[in-house]
Amino acid sequence: MSETVNQYTSQPVRGRYAPSPTGELHMGNLRTALLAWLFARCAGGQFIMRIEDLDRPRVRPGATEHMLADLRWLGLDWDEGPDCGGPYAPYTQSERIPIYQHYLQKLQEAELAYPCYCSRAEIAHAASAPQQGAEDGPRYPGTCRHLTTKQRRERAASRRPSYRVRVDDERIITFTDLVAGPQQQHVQQAVGDFIVCRSDGIFSYQFAVVIDDALMQINQVVRGADLLSSTARQIFLYETLGFPIPTFAHVPLIVDEQGKRLSKRIRSEGLDPLREAGATPREIIGQLAASCGLVEAGTTSSPNELAQTYASPSYDIMRSKLNRFIHHRTT
Repeated sequence: MSETVNQYTSQPVRGRYAPSPTGELHMGNLRTALLAWLFARCAGGQFIMRIEDLDRPRVRPGATEHMLADLRWLGLDWDEGPDCGGPYAPYTQSERIPIYQHYLQKLQEAELAYPCYCSRAEIAHAASAPQQGAEDGPRYPGTCRHLTTKQRRERAASRRPSYRVRVDDERIITFTDLVAGPQQQHVQQAVGDFIVCRSDGIFSYQFAVVIDDALMQINQVVRGADLLSSTARQIFLYETLGFPIPTFAHVPLIVDEQGKRLSKRIRSEGLDPLREAGATPREIIGQLAASCGLVEAGTTSSPNELAQTYASPSYDIMRSKLNRFIHHRTT
């Protein structure tokens, strides 16, 4: 068993932030955006903005414009994005559907993806399906993996399929996260053959994010720790599709007084109340930076000042400053 290594180490850094327009950015989202921006800028790299709006029923009108305005008000900038274009446009996922369809077709032609006619209730009912978590759901037991052409045709007459990628039975994914450290997952045992396109035609996050990051030449992924468990699946897709694998840094989440992570769905506090109370961008950036140990509490700063502080002699901000951040409790 060998560790999957980053194939981009000799290339200029390209980082990104990819929010979903399902509500206002809360402080946890903003801190992750700041860290992703810092990690790229401290390396003298490029920073890309992408909007992940595939789940159209959850998208809120005007949310994209509001998010971008909030980030710019704080002093964050990007080299490519939905509002400024770039060589890998479009930078909004809902405009990239034909690209995802192309890669799904490639998987199907290689017999690496297959239609699944199971409902969530049927999968959950399978006695052999060990539970993962509320987000991952039960492990898929492979019910539709070996259906014959006749059986698929019969099922297709009454139900629209989702599509799942075939996961090698013995494939173990190992990688080293720059914050969380060494990670390992037996993907088939953990989640089984996972969905790349839902039965309603919406492509899965796992599938779209890999294709987007690969085609946009993203080689540095900084995001919240809630996505750490999905990284092995994504690495499996990178390898299956023949894409180079980026480095990953999963940063801890800001939690509320009850220890629950903040959520845009329940309208956790965003920038508007702070602005209305008179807070300045420098004060908020200082607060976000202090919450993960980059500056002392009470410090005011701009993103550019933070980047200048940590740009030399080494840009390795994740290892030198943020490894302790994984154990740092925030409120």
